[in-house]
Amino acid sequence: MKLDILAFGAHPDDIELGAGGTIAKEISLGKKVGVVDLTRGELGTRGSAEIRDNEAARSAEILNLSVRENLAFADGFFINDKAHQTEVIKMIRKYRPEIILCNAVDDRHIDHPKGSKLVSDACFLSGLVKFDTQLDGKQQEAWRPKRVYHYIQWKNLEPDFVVDVSGFIDKKVESILAYSSQFYDPKSEEPETPISNKNFIDSVTYRARDLGRYINAEYAEGFNVERYAAVNSLSDLI
Repeated sequence: MKLDILAFGAHPDDIELGAGGTIAKEISLGKKVGVVDLTRGELGTRGSAEIRDNEAARSAEILNLSVRENLAFADGFFINDKAHQTEVIKMIRKYRPEIILCNAVDDRHIDHPKGSKLVSDACFLSGLVKFDTQLDGKQQEAWRPKRVYHYIQWKNLEPDFVVDVSGFIDKKVESILAYSSQFYDPKSEEPETPISNKNFIDSVTYRARDLGRYINAEYAEGFNVERYAAVNSLSDLI
């Protein structure tokens, strides 16, 4: 299956929090979008790997993803080396996306910038014809995505561009709340974390509303780029 967009996240729910509205919008426009989670989030204070597996599957249904996979790297301890890069490259070559979305370049959780650099490096290496990979016993062809964009997570990074996601914020929030073990639930007896309080889940909406304000839209999501983002003409800018 060839995808238009392949999104990577260090943990289940990273992608929904950073780019859920954009993904929902792209799918509504007919794009095929898949997600690859690097870890199962097994070190998370709340829930368990098995619970998060089920929540990720539910979120995938809400967003209508074409596919969702998990590489089961060690939460908190995966590194950016040849072994991990190879597994990411296998996913890139399997789905041959035009666009890659990945973690924030800088963030509170150490796995986010690690995942960001790991995926970015793998995107380059995936285009090298002399680097061989096999999947299910078959030789893979080299493939390099045309664009790599980094969504924004905990820290309020200055975006290089924003996407108007007006009309898709409810779908984004619904996909996030599929992870009921992780986010605000007044009936939960689990320990509180920085993302389990009501202020955090409210911040998802008010951050999107604030970014939308800058482009005269109701809601927006921000992204960072590694290379210049180009347009064909000035009229392409909104």
